[in-house]
Amino acid sequence: MTANTTNEVAQGFTSAAADADRSYDPRLAELARRAAAAGAVLLTNDGVLPLSPAEPVAVFGRVQIDWFAVGYGSGGDVNAVYTTNLLGSLVEQGVNVDAELASVYRQWCASQEPPAEEWGNWPRFYPEMEVSEDLVAAAASRARAAVVVVGRAAGEDRENVLEPGGYYLTDTERTLLERVTDHFESTVVIVNSGNVMDLSWAEELGVSALLLAWPGGMEGGRAVADVLIGAAEPGGRLTDTIARAYADYPSAANFGGKEFNNYTEDVFVGYRYFETFAPERVLFPFGHGLGYTSFDLAGARLDDAAPSPDADVVVRVRVRNTGPRPGSTVIQLYRGAPADAALPHPARELVAFTRTDVIAPGDSQELELSFPWDRLTSFDDSGRTGHAHAWVVEAGAYPIYVGTSVRQTIDAGAVVVDTLAVTEQLEQALAPSPEAPFDRMTVNYGGDGRARIGWESVPTSAIDLRARILARLPEAITPTGDVGIRFGDVVAGRATLEAFVAQLDVEDLAQLAYGDVEMNSPLGAAGNAGAFGGLTEHLRALGIPPVITTDGPSGIRVSAYASLLPCGTALASTWDEALLEELAALHGQEMLRKGSDVLLAPGMNIHRDPLCGRNFEYYSEDPLLTGLAAAAVVRGIQSQGVSACPKHFACNNQETNRIYNDSRVSARALREIYLRGFRICVQEAGPLNIMTSYNKVNGQWAHYNYDLVTTILRGEWGYRGNVITDWWMRYAPDPLFPRLKDSATRVRAGVDVLMPGGVTWSSKRADGHDDAVLAGYSEDDASGEHLTLGELQRTALHVLRMAATTPAARAAADA
Repeated sequence: MTANTTNEVAQGFTSAAADADRSYDPRLAELARRAAAAGAVLLTNDGVLPLSPAEPVAVFGRVQIDWFAVGYGSGGDVNAVYTTNLLGSLVEQGVNVDAELASVYRQWCASQEPPAEEWGNWPRFYPEMEVSEDLVAAAASRARAAVVVVGRAAGEDRENVLEPGGYYLTDTERTLLERVTDHFESTVVIVNSGNVMDLSWAEELGVSALLLAWPGGMEGGRAVADVLIGAAEPGGRLTDTIARAYADYPSAANFGGKEFNNYTEDVFVGYRYFETFAPERVLFPFGHGLGYTSFDLAGARLDDAAPSPDADVVVRVRVRNTGPRPGSTVIQLYRGAPADAALPHPARELVAFTRTDVIAPGDSQELELSFPWDRLTSFDDSGRTGHAHAWVVEAGAYPIYVGTSVRQTIDAGAVVVDTLAVTEQLEQALAPSPEAPFDRMTVNYGGDGRARIGWESVPTSAIDLRARILARLPEAITPTGDVGIRFGDVVAGRATLEAFVAQLDVEDLAQLAYGDVEMNSPLGAAGNAGAFGGLTEHLRALGIPPVITTDGPSGIRVSAYASLLPCGTALASTWDEALLEELAALHGQEMLRKGSDVLLAPGMNIHRDPLCGRNFEYYSEDPLLTGLAAAAVVRGIQSQGVSACPKHFACNNQETNRIYNDSRVSARALREIYLRGFRICVQEAGPLNIMTSYNKVNGQWAHYNYDLVTTILRGEWGYRGNVITDWWMRYAPDPLFPRLKDSATRVRAGVDVLMPGGVTWSSKRADGHDDAVLAGYSEDDASGEHLTLGELQRTALHVLRMAATTPAARAAADA
C-alpha cells in the first residue's frame, strides 16, 4: 500500500475529519508519528541536517509524492484513514520548498499513475522522472541544498531482487543522483524502503547526508519532515548490518532456493558474522545511527566481575552530551566469548540495551544496564562441551563492551566464569534429518589469532520421533456428557475449563480444531481474516463466542478504515520498548472499536537476508532485539483485553516458494537465533495465540511439526496458549502414523486450529472443510495409531482458554 491516493491535493493529505467513517484516535496518530521519527536512521550527515525551514530546498524524486507508507500483502494492506507524503508534509510545516521544481513533479506524477498493485506482483519501485541538466542547474540556482528521495517496496509473495529497481538503483535514479550531487552544495538522500538495499553509491557520490526512512505508516511523511527540519530527532539505530555488497552477506549463497535452503552460516547471522570474520565488508554496522548531537561514554564498569548465576550482570556507564543540542541515544551492551571456548562463538553478541533520557548539552546521565546470566549461554548440539543438547556457560572470561553500535564501544571489563555451568539440560529435538546433511560455518584461529571461517558437519537427528509422540500422548478427561456447565461459568470462575470440556462430544471437539472455512467470516466485522471458537449454533448455545481475527501488524485489516502504523523494522529501529508498548496499547483499543479479538501480529522472523520480501514486517537480524520488541508489542495489545498472535513460527525467512521450501538449520542455530526471539516473547509477554509458518523446518511443515510445537514451545517453554496455522496449510499424509493425515497430523503435533478452516483459499462454507480429525479418531484404539480423545480435548482446552479472554466471553459472563 502506498500514499498515492493522497496526491490529488497539493499537500498530499486526505481529510480524516471530513468523513465520519474515517474517525481515528489522534493519540494513536501522534504516537505513530513519533515512532516513525524515532525509527528513522540517519546513516551519514556532514552537518547539512537539520535543514533550516527558511532556507530554500529543492526536492527531487517522485517518491516525495508517491510515498511508500508500508509494504505489501497481509501485513500492510490496511484501509488507512489517511496517508501522508513528504512533499505535502514539508509544505505543511512551512519549509521553503522550491515551488517551481515541486510543480514539475506534481504535474508529472499526476500524469504517471504508479504501477498497479496485484497480489504477489507488487511494484518494487516506481519509474523515476528523467531530469535534464538544465532542470537541475536551474533548481541549484535557487537553492543550495537538495533532497533526493529513492523508494522501494517488497512484500508478501514478493521477494526483493538483485536487479535495478530492486536491490540496485535504476539508471534513471543513478543519473538523477549524479546530476544533483554535481550541481548542489549539499545533497540529502532519503531512502524510503522496507528493505535494506545497496547503498554503496552514497559513498561513491559523496552525498552530504543519508537517511533511511522505513515505511512509517499514515504519519510517515510528516515524521520524516519533522526529522529533516530538526523538529524531531532521527532516533533510529540499525537493526541490521548493511554490507558493502550483497555477496558479502553470509546467507547470499543459500537464499531463494525453491526446494530448500541450508542455513550454512549457522549462528553467524548478520553482525555475528561480520564482526567475527569480515569487519571490512561492513558499510554501516549493526546498531549504528546518528542524531543531531554527539555523546561521549566513560566510566564503564561491571558491578561484579564474577556474579552468581542467580544474579543479573550489571554494567554502569556515564553518557555525556558533548554536542550543541539536546538529544538521546541508544546504549548497547555486547558480550564476547572466552578465548579457549569449546564451542565456536561470534566475536560479539547483544545482551542488553536502553535508550537514554533526553540529555541537555554538557549534561550527563548515569546508566545501569543489566542482563540475566542466561545471556552468556550457548547451545551445545554436538556434545563438544561434554553436555549435548544443553544450554551451557563455558568457563573463561567474557569481555563486556558498551557503546552506541556494535563497533563504537568501550570496554566495561569481563565476566569471569570459573567452571562450565549447565543452565538447561534438554533432549535432542528438531535437528536436521540424516537424509539431508550439510556443513555449517565454524571458527578457526590462525597463528595470528585472527578468526577464519571453517566448516564442520551439522549434527543430525538420532531420535525416534514416533516413540516420543506415543510416550507423551495426553491423558483424556473422563467424559461426563452435558451436566449443565456453560462457558460463562468457566469465564466467571464458577467451573473449571476441564469440567466444561468433559461435557463436549467428539464432534464438538473436532469442530474447535477448525476455523470458519473462509476469510471474512459472517460472525465478525466485515473484512476480518477469519474466526474460530464458537462457530456452530450448538457451541454458541453453550456460550462459546466466535473469536475474530484480523491481519496485522501495521494496522487492523478490515473493510472499515483503520490506522496505518509504522512497519515492524521502523518500530524496532527505535530500540524503545516503552514506546512500542504504549503504541501497541492504543492499537489494542482500536481493535476493540473495530471488532478484532486477535491481531495477527507481531511478525518476528529474523532478517536472515536483505532480499526477504517481508522483512519490513519483521524486526531485526538479532533475536534479542526481536524478542524484546515483540514482547513489548504483545504486552501493549493484551493490556487492553484483546490478543496478539506472534508469527511465523518458525524460520519463514523468505517468500520464494514459501509453502514448500524447507529451512534446514542446525539445532544450535534454531535455539540461539531463529527460536530465541519467540521464546523471549512467550516467557516475557505470554501471547494468547501463536501462528505457525508455511515452510518446512528440517523436513516437516511447521504446522505438522511435533518437536517444534509440542516438545519445544509447549514442553520446554511452558506455553499454554493457542497455536493456529497460517492461512491454508499444505495437506500431506503422516510419515509416522499411516492412519493419520492432514489436520489429524496437525492436531497430533499440537497445532490447534486450521485457519481460516477451508482446504484452499477458494473454499466456501458449502464446501465444508477437511474431515481428517474425525476420520483419524478412534474411541477404542489404544495403540496411538489413531487420534485419541485426550488429543482432541487438549486442542479444545487451548482454544477455549484463549476464547475465555475475549471481550464477548467476559461480557457474557458478567451478564
